[in-house]
Amino acid sequence: MTRGYRVSQSQSIALKVAAVLWVIWGLVHILAGVIIIGAEDAAAAVQAVADAVPPAELAFESHPAAKALYSQHGWNLGWVGATTLICALFIWRGNRTAIWVAALTGGLADVGYFVFMDLGGYVNFIPGGLMTYVSASAIILSGWVYFATRSSD
Repeated sequence: MTRGYRVSQSQSIALKVAAVLWVIWGLVHILAGVIIIGAEDAAAAVQAVADAVPPAELAFESHPAAKALYSQHGWNLGWVGATTLICALFIWRGNRTAIWVAALTGGLADVGYFVFMDLGGYVNFIPGGLMTYVSASAIILSGWVYFATRSSD
């Protein structure tokens, strides 16, 4: 299962659960990226994420550069999701580097989301707010194994 260190059965299960959580998180973010990039204009791209804001309040005309900016955000959501998805495969196998990469990539992305979107009240709990709990749970589970086994390196 792992290379270079031993894990208990409960730690192995924790890594597998964390990996599944990162798969879910990654797929949701890849989908969000695709939806944002595919939006017809900037208002639709904003509505794709700020789903708690009534669409009529987001009806605005903007320069095509605004849509390009939102598409860049969609791209970033996609690669962050893909990164955590790939890391999930390695976390399942107990790779310690993947634990850190997923935590940094997904965790930092979710900190920004939580501060600016969740606390701002612009999003509904599902799926966005829920994903904050999914990534936090994955970080806690895999972080426990990482720190519990670091002396065995």
